[in-house]
Amino acid sequence: MTDTRRTAPRLRPAREADAPFLERMLLEAFNWDRPRFTLAGLLALPQAAHYVGGWPRAGDFGVVAEDARGRELGAAWARRFPAGDPGYGHVAPHIPELTLAVDAGERGGGVGGALLDALILAAEERGCAGLSLSVEDGNRARGLYEGRGFVPVGRTGEADTMLLRTRTRLRSASPAAGPPPRTGPPGPC
Repeated sequence: MTDTRRTAPRLRPAREADAPFLERMLLEAFNWDRPRFTLAGLLALPQAAHYVGGWPRAGDFGVVAEDARGRELGAAWARRFPAGDPGYGHVAPHIPELTLAVDAGERGGGVGGALLDALILAAEERGCAGLSLSVEDGNRARGLYEGRGFVPVGRTGEADTMLLRTRTRLRSASPAAGPPPRTGPPGPC
């Protein structure tokens, strides 16, 4: 009999060398339900490219999940945007907006939850007042966000902007995947 249980992902801080992988994960996030974009087409859109352009900028932080062999499974990262160049899930310039994506073949195995928990912890360590995001109608990841305490605070088209205020951290409903990685020294959010 074959053991089909997945092992918990190994988490590590996102580094400068991860920029190409974050671009690929951005494409996964935008194509969550079906192929709508190519990577070149997505990066040609300023409102999408600014999620990864120049990674990492001062204040950016993120986490990459890997399997036991070091194969990248997914990533979650956060970046602040000015009011004049907001992201899709923009709430305020001092609230970082998160992006999270997991390779399609790895979804449903706890990778996304482990990434989200680690990113929330990193935001708290940095003193961030919250994290925001945009989630389209029908995206199953919405349940993941709601389970961690994100609440809708706005709506644009067919997507909700959601916010987690980090001062009241909720415990994860999923089993721990081991201690989250340190994402660097706590810094200003």
